[in-house]
Amino acid sequence: MRGMLYGIGVGPGDPELMTLKAVRLIKACGVCAVPGEDVEETAAYRIAVQAVPELKKKKLLPVCMPMVMDRQAQRRYHEKGAQKIEEYLAQGIDVAFLTLGDPGIYSTFSYIKRLVEAHGYETRLVAGITSFCAAAARLNVSLAEWSEPLHIVPAAHRPDVSMDAAGNYVLMKSGSRMGQVKELLRAGGRDVLMVENCGMENERICRGVEEIPDDAGYYSLIIARERTKTV
Repeated sequence: MRGMLYGIGVGPGDPELMTLKAVRLIKACGVCAVPGEDVEETAAYRIAVQAVPELKKKKLLPVCMPMVMDRQAQRRYHEKGAQKIEEYLAQGIDVAFLTLGDPGIYSTFSYIKRLVEAHGYETRLVAGITSFCAAAARLNVSLAEWSEPLHIVPAAHRPDVSMDAAGNYVLMKSGSRMGQVKELLRAGGRDVLMVENCGMENERICRGVEEIPDDAGYYSLIIARERTKTV
């Protein structure tokens, strides 16, 4: 029997937002894989271990997946990570791969998933609360109402993004291009809110473009909503 690879979303930062299913499967799996060279220093591990203290005694598998733009280099890292995981799957050991937020939303797990499946192993996704849903709840605002479209944009990777379409926007991973993003927001004519490190100890909230610092961190999420209409 081959092991199962689970891509488990641990949510955006607050361990209380982890699902019961995520907690159960992390406890059940024999190995816990995390994207990073030092597992115990990764954000995903630090979140999960608060909800699953048993993680401290589990076999921890670091999967090096640095943020590099060279697609060939990325592929090499992904292949090495998949190979390390498959060594356990081949022994019939289930592996839990921890990922921030939800494993279906801009997750590093998707690359590992495709490679492992191509080698004949089974995988399962375990949904987690997304950063933008958690940020909206933290800000006490809705993301979309009635017929409003909602646009999710990975701002760090889309320097050509525009906000011309109707509806509300979520700009994820905006930190590395914050100066450019702020200019876009000023021209967009929307109500702007930002949460940096949502649910973590160093969380910061900004209301309005001018409150957003140019040096905001990688985990900075912006919600740009159409101006509130009077009823």
